[in-house]
Amino acid sequence: MWPRCITVGSAQKSAYVAAKHGIVGLTKVAALENATTGVTVNAICPGWVLTPLVQKQVDARAESLKISNDEAKRQLLAEKQPSLQFTTPAELAELALFMCSPAGDNIRGVAWNVDGGWTAQ
Repeated sequence: MWPRCITVGSAQKSAYVAAKHGIVGLTKVAALENATTGVTVNAICPGWVLTPLVQKQVDARAESLKISNDEAKRQLLAEKQPSLQFTTPAELAELALFMCSPAGDNIRGVAWNVDGGWTAQ
């Protein structure tokens, strides 16, 4: 299983983690370079989102362990995401809208975790 949260490391996945951490660095640089403009630059860092790719991983887990799909989801989430809930595309969209609203005008260079507590551990 590949980690979804871009602000944590994961053994045996150096290229993946380096690329994800690079996104955070690029976000900070672009935020600084645009700090006096109307452009804000931030990163939204989701935990597990139930995408078709993640669903394939859930299905494979359920099949290999001979457990229900719901139990496979619970196990997957329990490994990293303390809320035991998938982050939803709607939650990510709402955060993006907030960041693009006047309330987000002075939020710059932030890596905002939406991960059910993954990075709080």
